[in-house]
Amino acid sequence: MAVGPAFGSHNTMTGSSSALRLLIVEDDHLLGSGLEIGLQQEGCTSEWVRDAGAAAQALRDGTFDALVLDLGLPDRDGLSLLEEIRRDGLDIPVLIITARDALDDRVNGLDAGADDYLTKPFDLPELAARLRALARRSSGRSAGALRVGGLSLDTVTREALLDGSPVAISPKEFALLEMLAARSDHVVPRARLQNSLSEWGEGLESNTLEVHIHNLRRKLGRERILTVRGVGYKLVSEPSS
Repeated sequence: MAVGPAFGSHNTMTGSSSALRLLIVEDDHLLGSGLEIGLQQEGCTSEWVRDAGAAAQALRDGTFDALVLDLGLPDRDGLSLLEEIRRDGLDIPVLIITARDALDDRVNGLDAGADDYLTKPFDLPELAARLRALARRSSGRSAGALRVGGLSLDTVTREALLDGSPVAISPKEFALLEMLAARSDHVVPRARLQNSLSEWGEGLESNTLEVHIHNLRRKLGRERILTVRGVGYKLVSEPSS
């Protein structure tokens, strides 16, 4: 993999409306830290973990636009993690990075549910371009398709419907609701929601997030967004009566 100069000022992602949020799963410290720094310079934000167990936990706790997955992990093979992700119905774009360059290895990776495959060594601009392409295709598949019970979110027009009726919500409220809907029936960490507000230039007063959640509950029904104390919030597909 090219490091140093290849990480320079090449910054084609930052022109997008929002930065890609990536999960990097790579046990090699030099490569993992290089990817984290380099992709940040490409306009991405990322979380870097070093084994499959930490990756599974990160996917449960957070939301990501794409997964960069090494296959040679210390606790289990990356392919088994990928197969588990797909069995659980998580439709996240996955790009495999690995030193395994045999045809059978590439076929096995794609058959296990990968969307793309890049062998080491590689150049960062190519990796970034492939991630942008995966994100574009994923956005095209999911546009306007976020539905959680009677709640429907159009991610193109940024409109919300509850049981077929329009709900007037602000752009910031929609952004929070979109994050919750993307992980419906799972807890979204408080820190992740707060980071989303900070990206809007929102002040970080201690109760800012609670104010937005309160407003969403008032419009959608208090039982639809649950508080998980000490962790975050969860949008449920079947609110309790």
